[in-house]
Order: sequence, then structure tokens, then C-alpha cells
Amino acid sequence: MSADTDSDPDVMGLDHTTVTGWGRTAPTAAWLIRPRTYEEAAAAVRDCGARGGIPRGLGRAYGDAAQNAGGSVLDMTALDRVHAIDADGGTVLCDAGVSLHRLMEVLLPLGWFVPVTPGTRYVTVGGAIGADIHGKNHHVSGSFARHVLALELLTADGEIRTVIPGTPLFDATAGGMGLTGVILTATIRLQPVETSLMSVDTERASDLDDLMARLAATDHRYRYSVAWVDLLARGAATGRAVLTRGDHAPLDALPARLRRDPLAFRTPRLPATPAILPEGLLNRTTVGLFNELWYRKAPRARTGQLQRISGFFHPLDGVPHWNRVYGRGGFVQYQFVVGYGREDALRRIVRRISERRCPSFLAVLKRFGESDPGWLSFPVPGWTLALDIPAGLPGLGAFLDELDEEVAAAGGRVYLAKDARLRPELLAAMYPRLDDFRELRARLDPSGVFVSDLARRLSL
Repeated sequence: MSADTDSDPDVMGLDHTTVTGWGRTAPTAAWLIRPRTYEEAAAAVRDCGARGGIPRGLGRAYGDAAQNAGGSVLDMTALDRVHAIDADGGTVLCDAGVSLHRLMEVLLPLGWFVPVTPGTRYVTVGGAIGADIHGKNHHVSGSFARHVLALELLTADGEIRTVIPGTPLFDATAGGMGLTGVILTATIRLQPVETSLMSVDTERASDLDDLMARLAATDHRYRYSVAWVDLLARGAATGRAVLTRGDHAPLDALPARLRRDPLAFRTPRLPATPAILPEGLLNRTTVGLFNELWYRKAPRARTGQLQRISGFFHPLDGVPHWNRVYGRGGFVQYQFVVGYGREDALRRIVRRISERRCPSFLAVLKRFGESDPGWLSFPVPGWTLALDIPAGLPGLGAFLDELDEEVAAAGGRVYLAKDARLRPELLAAMYPRLDDFRELRARLDPSGVFVSDLARRLSL
């Protein structure tokens, strides 16, 4: 985000600022408020004005979920205390502004890991719940909110409510994109680990059918599973992929030199991406070359390779501001899921993307397990594909609209935490509990205190 000149730093860190998502496609101006205490957060909610407010973490939602044009945005990252760790029972109580990166730093030396992590560790606990994030282990562990034992929620009436799983307010908040209130704290159940390394198996798949067959046949053997897909490959190679799966390495799998400090959390960092890159740097030719090299360098089959947690889960976190690589126009991340038994729809969509020659080098396919309880949670049992596309690609909007219709017709949905362009008329078909969500919001927040650009666009 970039700051405007109109600011008053003495009021809770208040700035008039341009706010955008990680995709950098639809910036809007808002009053950015940085509460440092729960009391300041409550005051910010009371005083956020006619255009309302929305909580925001580290800004990794790709679209407009944490933006509020002309209103207030509550930057919750100053509320970042870890209050209590139960090292025997495997739980942590922390502020919602704590990042997953910070939790890993604190918890790994104690033999615990976060239960779910997306492709970046630079998301806050509040953001993880609000977007109900998923990771490479959804087929085993579900989404993040499934591991939340309780949370404290600051609602529009200024009350702080303790919210537990199995209640309507919890199910509306998990995946509710910050629209039920400001999450202040959460108690999270953790994953035990013996080391900070991963034991990883890698193999190549020759096409999409080969990839899906490998995933369906063997995913149950792995806690974590993901496939990078070459969406520029065509013909017999359409959907060729590199499949990577693994689990936390046990202590006895480490060589002697690593057993001296088996829980060390090491995070390599590469030079930052320049603020300005030549327009058109990512095009079909350059991405096609990258994809060819990436596929060819992957082993046909390799088992038991030891990798750092940071390398296995968050390779792009080592490149600060990697989103700048798409140039000034930014990029769209498009993610959808279609259910098991609708593989025909997945094949058609992959074929259409391939024929359209969308220059995407960050395309991943995963399998989801059971649905999560959040009314607007994204995962349902099925196949999910995520891809990055330069926003300036000619005709992209109309093309993605067509894919939305195909996804909806197949009973699937798109991920709201990554969306910046979905047409509202498709939302109800994708999210059957939408009316329940709207009704609860109307009762809980009749004045519309919590609102975002996403909420206005989709009438949430």
C-alpha cells in the first residue's frame, strides 16, 4: 500500500492511504487506522464513519477483501502478542495480529507447528480465520478454522464476544472475510513435529489425466500434497505437472549433523524484486521457457529428500515483493474448486486455459477433503486449481467470466480471498449458505459498520 499526503499520525496511527490487495489490481483510498490496544480497536469500530470499516492483516488477500473505498481500514498488526502456549497439550492463545511466521518462530523450537499454512507464512491469525485458509494438507486436516478452539470477536455493537465452534457466529466468521467483526484473539490447536525439516517425494506427471490418477491413488499416504501444472503445455502434454508430496521428517531421518538442532527454523531470503520491472516481462514466450525448464529439471521420481519448512511451504516468501514481477498492472489470481465426479469440467477448463495461452507460471492443483463448517469457507471435496495471470492480458475479464459460469454449472465455486472481479449473480449458486450469512450479518450489524469493497461488489 502507499500513503497519501493527508495524515494525522497522533490518532491511533491514522493515515489517509491507498490500499490494495496483493494482486495490485484495484487500489482504493481509505483511512488506515492502527489500533494498539483492544480499547483502541473498539474506539475505531465506533468511530469508523458512514462508509464503515474492515479489519486488515498483512495484506495478502489478492483482491479487494481488505479494502474499503472512502471508509476505514483497521490494520490489526500492532496487536501481535502471543499470550500463552500449552507445550504439553499443543495449543496457543494469541492476538489475531500475530503472523504465522511469528508462530513458527515461537512454536517450532517447542516441537509444534501451525495446523494449516497457505503458500505464504506472512498472513495473520485473524486473516487466516477470516479467509479460512487452506494448505497442502486439506485432504487430511481441513482448513484453518477447524483447528480454532475459541476466538474473541469485537462486534459492531462494541461488545467482545467469546465465539466457539459449532455456533452460527463461528460459522459465519470462519471464511466471513472480516464482515462479522474484528477478531481480537484466537486459541489454536497445533500439529506436533520432531524436526523443522520435511521429507519430500517428487515425481513428474505426463498430462492432466496422469496427474489426477497419481493424486487419487496415493494422496492418502501423505499429509501434504500439491502439484505444479504447466498450463502452457498443449496437445498430448496438456496439464503436465510436477507432483510434490511429503510429511514432517522424523528425527531418525536426519543425518547426524542436523540432529544437533533438529527444530531450528531457517528462512533463506533472496534480494527483493525491483519496484519497477519492464512491462511485458511475463509473456507467453518467457513463461513458456520457464515452464519448460521447471518441468525438465524436476526428477522423474525422487523420494525422501529433506527440505526446509520454508522451502517446501513458502518458496516465494524468500523473494520480498515478488508480486511486482507482474508489472504496474498487477495480476489476477484465479482459484476455483469443482467436486469429485466433475473431472470433465476440470479437464475442459484446463484445456481452455492452455488453448488461450494464459502466461501463468504459478499454477497449482490440489485435492480437498471434507467441507469445512464456515458458511463462506471455500473448500469442498474436489479438485482445486489456482493460477496467476497478468491483469493486462487482452480479453482476460471476459474469459474469466466464462470460466466462472463453467465452474458454477459444475457445482463449484471461486475463492473469495483471491477474487476481485466475480459477478454477484453467480455467488448464490457457488455458496449455498449465502442467505444465512446475510441474515446473520443483518441482525448482528444492522447499521452496516463492517463493510469492504468485496462486500459492496458482491452484496455480502
